[in-house]
Amino acid sequence: MPNAIFIYLHGFLSSPRSTKAQQLVQFIQSQNLPIDCRVPELLEEPHLALAAAEKVIAQARAENSVVGLIGSSMGGFYATVLAERYGVRAVLINPSVLPHLRFQDYIHDRGAEMVNPHSGRRFTLGERDIATLAAMVPEKLVQPENYWLLVQTGDEVLDYRDAVAYYAGSKQTIEAGGDHQFQGFGRYLPELVKFLQLSIV
Repeated sequence: MPNAIFIYLHGFLSSPRSTKAQQLVQFIQSQNLPIDCRVPELLEEPHLALAAAEKVIAQARAENSVVGLIGSSMGGFYATVLAERYGVRAVLINPSVLPHLRFQDYIHDRGAEMVNPHSGRRFTLGERDIATLAAMVPEKLVQPENYWLLVQTGDEVLDYRDAVAYYAGSKQTIEAGGDHQFQGFGRYLPELVKFLQLSIV
């Protein structure tokens, strides 16, 4: 049985095959760490994405292991929701903050079909999805010390300052330049492992 289970939550219109997810898995394997890394597929509809993530964290908790979350972009939002619910630690990479406000951009054409470029899955988003996201937002971060925020100021998708303000009181790494992918993520993997292994369920 692994000493720890890390759950990586990918971003919107991404997939479990994302570069950062694979970097994490390969690092854990290369170091022969007693950690099981799980990367669930998060469908685009918020209620389905959170249900998939919550199923994996429930399985991990049942195994009585240390549980740590890593979330990128939209996955960072879901990681925050779950970290608040279960009191575990999370590393957030250029996370989405208050995503229900941004989802308005995706439903300006009501009923317009979208396609995930990685999976080829077709879907639509609507007002119900925005309401679902809004209901997920934690009223406040009960334990800001459970989070490590990684942002780059060159993020072309999200304003890094929103995350810096939202996660005030958390461990923060703010790098000049970079982009939404967070260049050089691999540099932080050893420290990430140490941070998350303190996350006892």
